Amino acid sequence: MATTPRLLLATLSAAALGGGLLTGAAEAAAPPGTPSASCPWVGSTAPVEQRVNQVLALMSIGEEITMVHGAGGPYVGNVPANTRLCIPAMNLEDGPGGVADGLTGVTQLPASVSAAATWDTALTRQYGDVIGAEEAGKGANVNLGPTVNIVRDPRWGRAFESMGEDPYLAGQQGSAYIQGVQGQGVLAQVKHLAVYNQETNRNTPADNAIVDERAMQEIYLPQFQAAVTQGGASSVMCSYSSVNGPYACESPYLQNTVLKGQFGFTGFVTSDWGATHSTVNSANNGLDQQMPDAGYFGAPLQAAVQGGQVPRARLDDMVRRILRQLFRFGLFDRAPSGSTGAVVTSPQHAALARQVAEQGTVLLKNAGGALPLDTTKLHSVAVIGDDAGSHAQSSGGGSASVTAPYVVTPLQGIRDRAGSGVNVQYAQGVSNNGLPAVPTNALRPATGGGSGLTGQYFGNMTMSGSPVLTKTDATVDFDFHGGSPGQGLGGTGWSAKWTGTVTPPVSGSYTFSLNSDDGSRLLVGGQRIIDNWGDHAPLTVTGTVTLTANQPVPIEVDYYQNGGGSNVTLGWQPPGSSPIGAAADLARNSDVAVVFASDTESEGGDLTGIDLPGQQNQLIAAVAAANPHTIVVLNTGSAVTMPWVDQVAGVAEAWYPGQEDGNAIASVLFGDVNPSGKLPVTFPKSLADVPANTAAQWPGVNGQVQYSEGLGVGYRWYDTKNIAPLFPFGHGLSYTSFAFGGLQISAPGADGSATVSATVTNTGQRAGADVVQLYVGHPGGTGEPPKQLRHFQRVDLAPGQSQVAQFTVTAQDLAYWNVATHGWVTPSGTYRIMLGDSSANLPLAGDLPVTGGGPIPGTGPIVGIAGLCVDVANASTANGTSVQTYTCNGSAAQTWTVGADGTLRALGKCMDVNGGGVLNGTKVQLYDCNGTGAQVWQPQPNGALRNPQSGRCLDVPAANTTPGSQLQLYDCNGTNAQTWRLP
Repeated sequence: MATTPRLLLATLSAAALGGGLLTGAAEAAAPPGTPSASCPWVGSTAPVEQRVNQVLALMSIGEEITMVHGAGGPYVGNVPANTRLCIPAMNLEDGPGGVADGLTGVTQLPASVSAAATWDTALTRQYGDVIGAEEAGKGANVNLGPTVNIVRDPRWGRAFESMGEDPYLAGQQGSAYIQGVQGQGVLAQVKHLAVYNQETNRNTPADNAIVDERAMQEIYLPQFQAAVTQGGASSVMCSYSSVNGPYACESPYLQNTVLKGQFGFTGFVTSDWGATHSTVNSANNGLDQQMPDAGYFGAPLQAAVQGGQVPRARLDDMVRRILRQLFRFGLFDRAPSGSTGAVVTSPQHAALARQVAEQGTVLLKNAGGALPLDTTKLHSVAVIGDDAGSHAQSSGGGSASVTAPYVVTPLQGIRDRAGSGVNVQYAQGVSNNGLPAVPTNALRPATGGGSGLTGQYFGNMTMSGSPVLTKTDATVDFDFHGGSPGQGLGGTGWSAKWTGTVTPPVSGSYTFSLNSDDGSRLLVGGQRIIDNWGDHAPLTVTGTVTLTANQPVPIEVDYYQNGGGSNVTLGWQPPGSSPIGAAADLARNSDVAVVFASDTESEGGDLTGIDLPGQQNQLIAAVAAANPHTIVVLNTGSAVTMPWVDQVAGVAEAWYPGQEDGNAIASVLFGDVNPSGKLPVTFPKSLADVPANTAAQWPGVNGQVQYSEGLGVGYRWYDTKNIAPLFPFGHGLSYTSFAFGGLQISAPGADGSATVSATVTNTGQRAGADVVQLYVGHPGGTGEPPKQLRHFQRVDLAPGQSQVAQFTVTAQDLAYWNVATHGWVTPSGTYRIMLGDSSANLPLAGDLPVTGGGPIPGTGPIVGIAGLCVDVANASTANGTSVQTYTCNGSAAQTWTVGADGTLRALGKCMDVNGGGVLNGTKVQLYDCNGTGAQVWQPQPNGALRNPQSGRCLDVPAANTTPGSQLQLYDCNGTNAQTWRLP
């Protein structure tokens, strides 16, 4: 086996320590980061694996168990320190868009989809830098991000925290993010492996994704491979999904065969919170750490190891993978620092947040040069929409929600940028949080004077007992972002009651609304007109009551919070009022109208459609009818429909732009920043056009979610079906213009790679940036979509300036996944190379002929039965060393190179048939490469490796799944014991 036996490790470690194993209270006193005689691995310059072996040799089974599950603590995930062995604590914290989970003193960065929309890996790395630095300042050493799951459908509730619909884009941007986080000494945990694309029925058997191997390998897995190979991610979080039957966190295919085998991943796999559903299956099938508790990987795992259901070697491997990363990032060698209460935001971090929001903004439409706005010609601006004011949608919900130290609203940002010479006025119009908030001057508190309502806050969900906090609130219009309104209340499980009177300005029928995430009720004049008391109640409920002008009546609002974000808003519409009409009147009397519209996405729930919620579409249409110079700014998590798109002059998508929301969008609208963002997702014209357009596909029926669209995800679907989208993937306008020319495509070299180059010129009058996108079209008969993104490059150009963009197109860029051989294949034929700046604007195209194509040789693990890897016993290079199966561990003894001559090479030698034998049962060994037939292995369509000299196949005797089985020759029979996945 490639790993040294535990007994030998203990002996080596004891010798290194100068004698017997050190134990006792004196040696237990050394804290993490402090060199000591009892912890020689601290501050050591020895190789990481040697240091890991030293620690592991001294660990009891109980100490190992403690490392593979969560425990209570101040972070969302906690693994306590082992002071006896100087093992540091692991503090895991969300999230993908900044330090989350209600912690304050942090920077609310734009959502990850905004970073993806920059198509700028250098900027995305800086985004990761800020996250890593702030996590470290908060004392966290594992950041739970990035989210690289594919946006299969715009209704996904977590689309805003993802990197888009394309695996190459998500892989490149995700890798840059990881490099930024880990450059700060914080481990990045990429999530969520895999095929996790909806919230409906999540973490239940009813969310069983039925997806074919080719779609997984080409759409849902490449970004994870990039994250762990190119990005160097320390760890991977498995998902809530069930995939073709098993839960993802106990899937041998995802965790062992693909991640640890095919990708050669040497880090650890952590479960999503509550996504562990078994002990034996999860451990044996690749899960290394349960979060957030010990329900399966505490005492039950210890019992399973001691009872033989989980090999001790597997537990060792789990711990080894974790220790390896703690050493890799120097956590043993530095004392813990940071705290949850530290203020870690800074002006520099805020500036980066603004830059990402600016560059992530996508200009979708700009008819007649309506933008940028020119203050020398502009006298008045109407800013319209709930999203422009205090309800600005700057962040999504769930574990990716970040508490902002402040939010610059679009109204504030535009007023500040426009200056005193431009009259900027505001109309709320309609709200997707219900009706406009009841104004403070219409409310009187139950106790004391002034305006507003008396708020009583309780430390339970039933408003029982004495309140822990009583104060006067101006109105009921709150969003606590997962926190609470005051001291004495936890982040979950509290309630509030607001009481006083409401005085109507006119007589008539009033419509009231309550928008809340959990339960809420409204009583007016003693009459309960809204009763929305339930965990899964609708977000917004309305009720009507007749009131008399200037006659105060009692009012009571009840609310309880039961985890996650906490928001509640009381709104009303007096009789005869028309918020849409008022907004249209303001627009009619202004030079320009800018309408801000938004939706709300959050982990834990999917959207029911892709139309803007509430009456926002009606509002935009009415404003556009009143003023042809109407600009629409969308703050949405993914694609939405735009029935008014032909009526407005301009459209921009700002995603969820973080705390610098208003400053960033004002910079773009007024031209201080030339927009350069590109869509990371396709915007369809209607919900009927999306790939998952049947109930069987979304959200599934009878406990299965059919991924029957296969490779047809995002732009691949629209191209294949010849459906014109509203705005295509990769689209984004600029205030200048660009031209493409000079396409050159070289012939493939010996390694199958070709060089592609083209010249990009800024033909406009302003400096700006474009993103050169390279797509590949396959020869006919492969079943691939018409084109697929394979490279991109941001180019910043002054007016009149040109630059050559150059790309290396590899054999892997041209490959597709062959399900018969379970591997990547580049077929011979003519490939179409297309360049431009969106999937629908590719002015340059040329042919790349490929001859002699075939399976792509590589270097990495060879994976076989039960996800075990082909291994050189004891990592020995001696001739005759056994070749066996063993738990995948990413070591050199499991790293094989597929040679063009048919050899399989590891540790500088070849896989060899002992004595050149041809009989069943002949052992396979490691031997000097000698060019004989005993060292030739031919991949077969069924995954077998055939030795042509003997006519027999590489075989695991009796299909034994115990690590350490000696490989042999045997008659080719097509069983799992002879099925291998080459690197």
